[in-house]
Amino acid sequence: MRALIPSLAFTALLSLAACETSQKTADHAALAPATQDYSQLMADLTILAADDMQGRDTGSEGGAKARDYIVGRLEAMGVGPSSMGRLQPWSAQGRSPDGPKTFNGTNIIGLIPGTRVSDKYIVVTAHYDHVGTRDGHVYNGADDNASGVATMLELAKRLKETPPEHSVLIVALDGEERGLLGAKEFVEAPPVPLSSISLNINYDMTARANVDGYLWVTGTYQHPYFRPLLEPIPANGSIRLAFGKDSPDDKGSDNWVFASDHGMFHRAGLPFLYFGVNFHEDYHKPSDDVDRIDPAVFQSSTELAIESFRRIDAWLDQ
Repeated sequence: MRALIPSLAFTALLSLAACETSQKTADHAALAPATQDYSQLMADLTILAADDMQGRDTGSEGGAKARDYIVGRLEAMGVGPSSMGRLQPWSAQGRSPDGPKTFNGTNIIGLIPGTRVSDKYIVVTAHYDHVGTRDGHVYNGADDNASGVATMLELAKRLKETPPEHSVLIVALDGEERGLLGAKEFVEAPPVPLSSISLNINYDMTARANVDGYLWVTGTYQHPYFRPLLEPIPANGSIRLAFGKDSPDDKGSDNWVFASDHGMFHRAGLPFLYFGVNFHEDYHKPSDDVDRIDPAVFQSSTELAIESFRRIDAWLDQ
């Protein structure tokens, strides 16, 4: 999508909006770590990354078990289905260790109505699939991406407690590891018109920010008007936001513009922001387990992700 370069006057307005939004949310941000109960966040992470989920491969028994768990969590929170229902099944050819293969997957969709702009949608995504089992080893994918799903479910819980200003689609996508297949299906057959989607926020690997101390935000090179809103967010514990992995200077695996499901939204011309941590030694290995995750670091990253959502939600369509 063509990058939007704000004029000097517009940049000044953005800075003012960021200051106003920061003032509105500063007290909340300061109090959140001390007042929040993270037991459900940690339970979601632990359950989705357990051995009995069998690595959550698309179309597998473990993938179906993870899907049932996420559906149950949304229904327990009172997050309703979209206009097209709770589930979006699809079939598509994707990659596998044995070459191209047809996968049958299912996206999960929840809707939280907005209080101010109910006909515009922020689509929050996190893929719940991983790579399954290989050579007798279970690839639990605790960081990739049980963590992102847990962060998304924590956001949904907070939005049910304090409703968003824009309507929010909570979307657990399938088939990311097989080639962003679920995201491609969602964009091609969305439950709302693409023209009503203001932004995609994608969470993929939100737990192990201690690898460099950052929760990275990718997409502000393409959409620079978001950066003044997010830069003032203070560090939470030892973790802070960092911006990048999205410019022409970022090469190969260091460029994350198409590294996860947000790439399909970007290809469709929709604004996106991707929140994720840097690569670590357990990436796509059987050792990506819950016991490698520092709970305090994961909780801090989740708080930063949620605070970022709140500031964007308050600023859009003003």
